[in-house]
Amino acid sequence: MHLITVGVNHTTAPISIRENVAFQNESLAQALRDLTTHGVREAAILSTCNRTELYCNTKHPEQVLSWLANYHKLNPEHIQPYTYTLPSDEAVKHAFRVASGLDSMVLGEPQILGQMKQAVKIAESAGTLGTLLHKLFQRTFAVAKEVRTNTDIGASSLSMAAASVRLAERIFGNLENQHVLFIGAGEMIALCAKHFAAHKPASITIANRSLERGQDLAENLHGKAILLSELPERLAEFDIVITSTASQLPIVGLGMVERAIKARKRRPMFMVDLAVPRDIEPEVAELDDIFLYTVDDLSQVVQEGLGNRQEAAIEAEAIIVERVDHFMHWLKIRDAVPTIRALRAQAEKTRLSELEKAQKALAKGEDPAAVLDALSNALTKKLLHGPSHALNHSSGSEHEQLESLLRQLYQI
Repeated sequence: MHLITVGVNHTTAPISIRENVAFQNESLAQALRDLTTHGVREAAILSTCNRTELYCNTKHPEQVLSWLANYHKLNPEHIQPYTYTLPSDEAVKHAFRVASGLDSMVLGEPQILGQMKQAVKIAESAGTLGTLLHKLFQRTFAVAKEVRTNTDIGASSLSMAAASVRLAERIFGNLENQHVLFIGAGEMIALCAKHFAAHKPASITIANRSLERGQDLAENLHGKAILLSELPERLAEFDIVITSTASQLPIVGLGMVERAIKARKRRPMFMVDLAVPRDIEPEVAELDDIFLYTVDDLSQVVQEGLGNRQEAAIEAEAIIVERVDHFMHWLKIRDAVPTIRALRAQAEKTRLSELEKAQKALAKGEDPAAVLDALSNALTKKLLHGPSHALNHSSGSEHEQLESLLRQLYQI
């Protein structure tokens, strides 16, 4: 079994790179099946706004990066400087740290664990999760639970949603007079909307491709829903815009925002783009009276309250190191299974051969005691022939190592 992790994240690549290698959940199953036709036995893909990571069981790690680039129609040399390839125990430790919130932009944030579980669920349904990855993620989720139960890693953690509210308050002060627009109706938008709703803004509007889904979310927030197609005419009505969709292309373009700002008579607009790939064209940030933030821009805000969580992170790292050792022990045992089976099969073949001889001797009426003595002697000689022959035909350091190993194996 050959475990590796290939990926990019918020510490190795800017959003302009991450958005080019991101996967949407709807296309993940097909992507996974395609990946397993390129020398990969097992695979799972974790893709969020902060990372894209491929967890694989393969003897050909170089093919994984090549596949990732080709799948997204990119030159491998373009993304290679931003990627990392983690083998064996490093991959295990990384998975444990990611699930525990230690590798997140928001240290200790819990959302990544749900995202990883969703990635595993998709891999299971796609049929690309085998013994190795199943065991890895089973242990990963157990470690994440242990870390959160036994440390304060999640204490005082400021989420992206809370950070968005805090930034909005710095620009507008009290939010009670502000009109808020949420573009999308997924988990991140629902979380953000809940945080903003607690501050009782003047209005909350959900814009979504599906009006029904938008209305479901809006009803819970005492807001209203509109279709995405209405954005060009309605954007100027909103002071705060939060967007997070699965669109592969920007939804809010430069021209649309320019018209909105003109209609607002230069009143400022606060915008947060939590999507990867981005929903808002980057050029929008250059406009006067526009305050546009991406997930990378929020990183400084979410570091608030980091001190207490850093102490908890030290405790969490200690737990993870111990659990990595446990997993690698399991993996070594698992790797030895074919050899153990072959050894037992060879011993069984020898046993049956000598047993057959003994049974024939007994059938001829030979003395049972003599037959048993011959059987035991024959078994002993045959089972020790291989080790004895190897020791007698070795020399130098090889002889010393082999002798030491045999003494250990036979407890001499």
